[in-house]
Amino acid sequence: MPHPTTAAPTASSPPAARLAERAPAKINLSLAVLGRRADGYHELSSLVAFAGAADRLAYDPAGAPGLDLAGPGAATLAVEPDNLVLKAVRELTARVEGLAVGRFTLDKRLPVSSGIGGGSADAAAALRLLARTNGLAPDDRRMFEAALATGSDVPVCLYGRACLMRGRGEALTPVALPRFGLVLVNPRIPVATAAVFRQLGLVPGERCRSVPPPPTGFATRAEVLAFLTGMPNDLEPPARALEPSLGEVADRLAGTPAVRLVRMSGSGATFFGLYDDCRAAARAAKLIVAARPDWWVKSTIIG
Repeated sequence: MPHPTTAAPTASSPPAARLAERAPAKINLSLAVLGRRADGYHELSSLVAFAGAADRLAYDPAGAPGLDLAGPGAATLAVEPDNLVLKAVRELTARVEGLAVGRFTLDKRLPVSSGIGGGSADAAAALRLLARTNGLAPDDRRMFEAALATGSDVPVCLYGRACLMRGRGEALTPVALPRFGLVLVNPRIPVATAAVFRQLGLVPGERCRSVPPPPTGFATRAEVLAFLTGMPNDLEPPARALEPSLGEVADRLAGTPAVRLVRMSGSGATFFGLYDDCRAAARAAKLIVAARPDWWVKSTIIG
């Protein structure tokens, strides 16, 4: 990673302020696999929203370029070249001449390999921090290009608002969503995204179905639930085939009072339950924690 091109502060210069960005969990409320493109990527259509649960990425513009890990999930990660924060930095550096790069500290709170875009959200947060300190506009095309080159979920995490995500993740259309209470449950079992997609058995160039786009906005929770009823997550059956214990996660959520919808997010293994408000979600989370204290359970909001 290149060293910052800005001059080091002198003894009389004030220290550069540390900055921070939240990296919220990405939730695939629906996820339709439409086929597989000639380039090998799967063609998707997904209604995406962002939860209150998040990692946090701190940034010291004057620090030595690199990444430090902290938080309850730090032990599950390693500072390696394929870390998405470092990859995002490399991709933006390749597109912005003289990009100044400092040191990141990732407070890892979301589970890894969990279908809620933790690594992608972290990468998007890194891009936002670099944009702030290098005078780049949030809609600078190079930001989007770096995000897509980093990973398919990074552009939607950079966008950071409820939207319809299509293609491999490059086509984003804003969608207005009402607020729900949300419970996220992960059994601390990683499910490999590539293995889940392989279970679909699609060859490059193969189309399997088409779906209508959602409306650009939902006025009520009932409208959202009605839409989602006919739009499942196509990756849930193959993920369950690979890891049958995921059925217990879905059953635990389905057994909570006042739950409106239970579904897997992304390629798993995180499941979510939707509730009318955060109080119902909090009560549900307590029940699941009491039954399975070994699982990662988070009560939050979405929309």
